[in-house]
Amino acid sequence: MFTIALFASCGNKKKNDDTSVATATTETKETPTAKKVLFVLTSHSELGDTGVKTGFWVEEFATPYYQLKDKGIDITLASPKGGQPPIDPKSELADFQTESTKRFNQDKETQEALSKTLKLETVNQADYDAVFYPGGHGPLWDLSEDKTSIALIEAFYANNKPVAAVCHAPAVFKNTKNENGDPLVKGKKVTGFTNTEEAAVALTDVVPFLVEEMLKENGGIYSKGDDWAAYAVEDGLLITGQNPASAELVAEMLLKQLN
Repeated sequence: MFTIALFASCGNKKKNDDTSVATATTETKETPTAKKVLFVLTSHSELGDTGVKTGFWVEEFATPYYQLKDKGIDITLASPKGGQPPIDPKSELADFQTESTKRFNQDKETQEALSKTLKLETVNQADYDAVFYPGGHGPLWDLSEDKTSIALIEAFYANNKPVAAVCHAPAVFKNTKNENGDPLVKGKKVTGFTNTEEAAVALTDVVPFLVEEMLKENGGIYSKGDDWAAYAVEDGLLITGQNPASAELVAEMLLKQLN
């Protein structure tokens, strides 16, 4: 932006100094600081006592990650144990590949960052504008009970910052409380992996609890779309998505809140 200052001459002037003088000053604006989002991934790799490996679901990480990153969001990755969080091997199969997972498979820089996640106990909500939890079955075992994660979510919420989770990741609300000591999701519109979707993958009797049932028991106003269809809901600071296909919608809602 330019501001023009005109100085009119008056009184006695020299012969060659009878014109007005114009000066321009430039006002500089500071570049807006990039919004910062904390991604919290599971460190749990065992699917109960089945001997089958689990972890986080790649699509539910990669899709929001690139949506946010491509919009200039600064992303930090963390997990309870730090280091490389386990990837659910099934999410790497050909049937579950999307444009975002294909991009991730070729993205050595992001793979490197993922291998060095921060220990969750070292992060502070004050350093971020929002927190996002990708799903996969892993969070049912560790993040739902992790005291550091619970305290972190409560701190984000208490400081008026968005908390987003997709698919099985709404499991992180199992033990979170609001300022009144009630379940954080009580009276809030929420969604998450459905009972019928869990039955479809034959894990109803393997998981420690069903996400849909837990959210209802905690007083959440649970709703859902068709199985495997994209569906997400937003209620104030809480943003939740039903399944892997819903990760994009969750990221879109989070971006709108950040902006």
